[in-house]
Amino acid sequence: MIVTRSWLNEWIKLDDISTDDLAKTFNSIGLEVDRIEPFEIPEKIVFGKVTACERHPDADKLNVCQVDLGSTVRQIVCGAANVREGIIVAVATLGAEMPGGLTIKPIQLRGVDSEGMICSSTEIGLPKLEDGIMVIDESVGEVKLGEEIRHNPYFNDDLIEIELTANRGDCLSIRGIARDLCAAFNRPLKKMKREDNDQTRLGIGRFLQLMQEDSLDVDLTFRALDLKGLELPLIIRLRLAQIEETKESAIEGLMWYATHSTGVVLRGYHYGFFNNDEKQKAICTLKRDEKGFASIYNSEKASTIGIYQEDASRVSYDEGVMFLEASYIPPEIISRQMAENKIENGPHFYRTSRGSEPELEIGLEYVLNLFESYSDSSIYGGSVDVSSKFNEKVIGISVTEINAIIGMDIKKATISKLLKGLGFELSKSKGDNFVVEVPRYRHDIVNKQDVVEEIVRLVGIDNIESKASEFKEAYRVDEDYAEYTKRKVYRHRAAQSGFYETVHFVFNERTLLEKYGFATLHTSKELLNPIAGTLDTLRSTLMLGLVQAASHNVKVGQKSVKLFESGSVFDAERSESVKFAFMSSGSSERDKISNGGKPSNVDFASFVQKIADVIGDFLLRETTPVHSFAHPYQVASVIQNEKVIGELFKLHPSIAEEYDLEETYLCEVEFASLEYAVTAAKSYSKYQASFRDLSVVMPSSMNYAEVEKVIEANRSAEMIRFYPVDRYSDEKLGDNISLSLRFVLQSEDKTLEEEDITSAMSSVLNALEKELGLTLR
Repeated sequence: MIVTRSWLNEWIKLDDISTDDLAKTFNSIGLEVDRIEPFEIPEKIVFGKVTACERHPDADKLNVCQVDLGSTVRQIVCGAANVREGIIVAVATLGAEMPGGLTIKPIQLRGVDSEGMICSSTEIGLPKLEDGIMVIDESVGEVKLGEEIRHNPYFNDDLIEIELTANRGDCLSIRGIARDLCAAFNRPLKKMKREDNDQTRLGIGRFLQLMQEDSLDVDLTFRALDLKGLELPLIIRLRLAQIEETKESAIEGLMWYATHSTGVVLRGYHYGFFNNDEKQKAICTLKRDEKGFASIYNSEKASTIGIYQEDASRVSYDEGVMFLEASYIPPEIISRQMAENKIENGPHFYRTSRGSEPELEIGLEYVLNLFESYSDSSIYGGSVDVSSKFNEKVIGISVTEINAIIGMDIKKATISKLLKGLGFELSKSKGDNFVVEVPRYRHDIVNKQDVVEEIVRLVGIDNIESKASEFKEAYRVDEDYAEYTKRKVYRHRAAQSGFYETVHFVFNERTLLEKYGFATLHTSKELLNPIAGTLDTLRSTLMLGLVQAASHNVKVGQKSVKLFESGSVFDAERSESVKFAFMSSGSSERDKISNGGKPSNVDFASFVQKIADVIGDFLLRETTPVHSFAHPYQVASVIQNEKVIGELFKLHPSIAEEYDLEETYLCEVEFASLEYAVTAAKSYSKYQASFRDLSVVMPSSMNYAEVEKVIEANRSAEMIRFYPVDRYSDEKLGDNISLSLRFVLQSEDKTLEEEDITSAMSSVLNALEKELGLTLR
């Protein structure tokens, strides 16, 4: 947002405040100054009046001018096409140092003496305003011939560019910036007064009828005028050039100037666009277009309110009836509509989407005053209005709450003054409790914290007392924290065991899940707007993602792939749970000297041991897979604490071939079922442990679980653990196999003697023979 001191001074008195102090104030109240550019006219450049202008006797493009400088008249030769008798100009007198380094001296041009230079705007350090010399008019105030131009406040001005945050649409105007300064300096905002004798004028109702088809969130006011003799004055052309705005016509320039000054979005409409027959009323209709935007129509669209105007409806003439429109749409509405249906937009859209000025009358009165001041136009009486319902925002907050948030005691009277200065209404407040009615132009104020931020802005962050920070940490060891730490522990264990973590979307491709026999969501629970065709459903397993990731790794040359993932999965009813999955494919280790550069592939036993390193001891039980991912003869349920918590299997060879994988093993368990608790200390025996092996002959069709069950039921207290160590078969055994078991025996009270060990082993052997018919090999 670009402002100048002189322009701000039209809305707030700043004569006694320096530009440096102004910039510091801007920064302190949150309006960050991006740059300051002073416009300083050099010395010895004065106001002059061309009293005579004759063609140069020896040059067609030169004119010999007599210029009145107040105390003297100088002859100056000028080549500008727009020089003429009777105009006020800027004259560089003898000895003047121009911004480009030129020093003005008396010279002869084609034999004619010239004592000075009639200047263009760029020659004295101002932006370009027009072709030729700068013609000065009464818009810059009363001028005295011979007085140095640098003493005029409109020329000796400072441009200030302010970097606004996106939520401060209320400051996208000179008046909006001045409004904040009024609160900061505790000064009143100047009001523009215009005498409007509507009772003696023809009314707009004779020319315009507005039809409204829909109830829209838009405020509109139309005024009418008979345009005649409009010329943009110097001050408007200068300021438009300073804010880097160039408009095609004087009408467009005047309205943009008024919009930049007041913040009200203004447009001009061609009368003939709405009425081809001047004897009839112009009829325009306010309704939604095909994409839902509030728009103005005749038989064709004239404009989309606040966004874009069709060229055919613009004012393209210098004389005749035209309509002025002031509009306002809440920024949240127009921004949402544009996000849903992007359409072509014009220069007003930025201001509309950030929040334009809702007090439309201010902008209309301002621009009508400009038309009356700088043209011979006639203003028609009355207006045509459309108003929307405004739900006032009210925020309750107490002095105690404000001071607690700020961390400093601020008096109630000070708070009240600051809030009123910003335009907040406090008439319903009682005692120390404020009832803050937010002005309509402050779209960014929605809660108590926003109100406090406004107070802090004006108090000044540097004026807030510094205090040591005090932190009172709440006890946060709850279920969520326990879940977080549990997952962190198991993730670290997996990484320490050589697995690499992988992370996928919670989405999968439904056709793949169905292909491999995994559960899928009920169609009634399916995603309505998937982000991609290959991510069109919620995943029911982590294993598909692991296999796909392994395939990608193999394709880039990885021979050993070990991955794990923890994350959410969903059942057919869309109920969420967390699972932990592991995958190992290819070589069991990297190439190295110890394996001669030819490591063996991962096998079932080594994979099981890796999983045990992560999740702890578990049992495996034969099971039948419910999906086609698992090898039908190398699959088992994972059991911990006598509960099935998952499955472990070799990837089916056909699927491994499909994904270009070598032997691959997977395991997926329910994360909630994994053990995680405070480790309890247990006593251990100081006496020596004894080991005994026992080989029994059993049918090859018998499950190990049956053997385990009998041993568990009949073992003594000294038999602390047992486990299989070998499985053997040959022709002599026929349909039987030999299973070798290792038993660990240890007493808490003594070193076991041979008799104790033999008794314990005999008890187990007898039970196996009696209940299962097993014999020693």
